[in-house]
Amino acid sequence: MMTGKEYIESLRKLKTVVYLFGERVENFVDHPIIRPSINSVALTYDMAQEPEYRELMTAVSNITGERINRFCHIHQSTDDLVSKIKMQRLLGQKTGSCFQRCVGMDAFNAIYSTTYEIDEKYHTQYHERFRKYMEYVQKNDLTVDGAMTDPKGNRKLSPSEQKDPDLYVHIVEKREDGIIVTGAKAHQTGAVNSHEQLIMPTTAMKEKDKAYAVSFAVPSDAEGVLMIYGRQSCDTRKLEETTMDCGNCMYGGQEALVVFDRVFVPWERVFMCEEYDFSGMLVERFAGYHRQSYGGCKVGVGDVLIGAAATAAEYNGVEGASHIKDKLIEMVHLNETLYCCGIACSAQGRETKAGNYQIDTLLANVCKQNVTRFPYEISRLAEDIAGGLMVTMPSEKDFHSPEIGHICRKYFQGDERVDTMDRMRILRLIENMTLGTAAVGYRTESMHGAGSPQAQRIIIGRQGKIAEKKELAKKLAGINGQSD
Repeated sequence: MMTGKEYIESLRKLKTVVYLFGERVENFVDHPIIRPSINSVALTYDMAQEPEYRELMTAVSNITGERINRFCHIHQSTDDLVSKIKMQRLLGQKTGSCFQRCVGMDAFNAIYSTTYEIDEKYHTQYHERFRKYMEYVQKNDLTVDGAMTDPKGNRKLSPSEQKDPDLYVHIVEKREDGIIVTGAKAHQTGAVNSHEQLIMPTTAMKEKDKAYAVSFAVPSDAEGVLMIYGRQSCDTRKLEETTMDCGNCMYGGQEALVVFDRVFVPWERVFMCEEYDFSGMLVERFAGYHRQSYGGCKVGVGDVLIGAAATAAEYNGVEGASHIKDKLIEMVHLNETLYCCGIACSAQGRETKAGNYQIDTLLANVCKQNVTRFPYEISRLAEDIAGGLMVTMPSEKDFHSPEIGHICRKYFQGDERVDTMDRMRILRLIENMTLGTAAVGYRTESMHGAGSPQAQRIIIGRQGKIAEKKELAKKLAGINGQSD
């Protein structure tokens, strides 16, 4: 397994094409806006090296028999599913942000079981191909971006009905040695920081859409792959010669548009090719895993935000106020409810035909539905406790100014036992987590990451067993189904 330093050095060997603010970034590893997100991923490597986190951060591979980073693991039990959630909460606590490897882990497990069932029906060799690919990933301890979401264009139209066919990734040519694909994947978490891009279809499809039913893997620096880094609120603060105004200068998340312009994929890296009847299965399984993930990572980040709010209350001198205590209790209640959902859908998991473990899909969607709401309320309460100074305070340079620094320190003092600058630092952290760059990995992502709220409600409605519940009620009410 790699260390964080070795991971960072491995990125330097890639020739990934990255654009930011309209310009090509030649050295994305050391770019001040991008580097915090790289640091988050590096921590997933370093913590796997620490003895106290060994059981959470690592697992024994069912493919190689060797101990590997859990982010490269194919879940072998409900204990694995639970450990995944605990690991994600821990990393959320350590980074206060998104650590970006979850989408790859969730894609691994969804494709692993889906390829097995495609082979079962069509006698293809996708599953064995994917096992060999996973062996390569595990032995090299790679970070892989699991990419599902297409730009989608006009949502009323299916992929094949779009005026521009490239709004969904699709096969444009099949050759003896592989396929050629074109299109793009949007909102891709950690794409720039990944060694590989693992592509999946984004929706259930019909026969007319079969060219869009494709799953494959390519290196991030493959010819024809281009990435455009996503803009985040307050991101240019990282370009300033200050640390306080960033809130969280060490860690961060990232999103990117990943474009495929006639990219060649050899057959050994193709895991679905026009099997449109399995696209829905792959989408639903990946979505289930990723909605489970939010019961871990968002809870860990929530722990940090709760701690920041409690600290702000103390620095403001109001930690003993009853309404402050009540708000903190409510934040903890909401956060732990999310964790309960993540643990529950994991503990109720089941074995797939391929042998890996799938979460309880209904409970995973309930988990994510709660995530679309609770972090917003936790953020609101944090902002309430912090006070308006969180978004009106002067810059760090003002506090260090020879002319006005003493004025800032005098008038923004809270509890006299606390240094004014420490009070400002905790408020900037809250601002960062609720409004700034970290909001990408917490508040805003909680709404649309792993699918919109309506996507979860569709699954909940489909799997809610309303008909069975009606029968339970009728039996107790003495209704036998026959009219008098």
